[in-house]
Amino acid sequence: EALAKERGRALDAIADSNAYLHGKKFSIYGDPSYVEGLVDFYMECGAEPLHIVCSNGTKRWAKDYSKKLEATEFGKNAQVHFGKDLWHLRSLMYESKPDFLVGGTHGKQLSSELDIPLIRLMFPIFDRHHLHRSVNALLDDLDRKAGDFNNDFVR
Repeated sequence: EALAKERGRALDAIADSNAYLHGKKFSIYGDPSYVEGLVDFYMECGAEPLHIVCSNGTKRWAKDYSKKLEATEFGKNAQVHFGKDLWHLRSLMYESKPDFLVGGTHGKQLSSELDIPLIRLMFPIFDRHHLHRSVNALLDDLDRKAGDFNNDFVR
């Protein structure tokens, strides 16, 4: 019963997010196990990973995960990097700019420097108080760039 409820929540999240995420490109950083789950979720919504950076990933993990991504439509162009950090990700994002960045608070400066929304979903999140469940960075960015875009309460 608990799994059925969680599955329902996941399906609701996919249905609600698909229109905003489909066709978007993203970069992500963090722990390999957490990154894999989020990349899979975003790809289910039609988003494409550009850069996947895991400082504590292994060579074997990167090889296996790259092989898995190559077999998918949305993941076939993803670059998986292990043993690298945000400085390396910065260089990658200057070459190929994503629509959004996913990770913890440590990506805040990178997000600001490249004017890319940061979706804070990994640990640590220490620059927000009680907003750990808020992932509306893409909608905030859309409002900011488009001015009065769809300024209603339906979303």
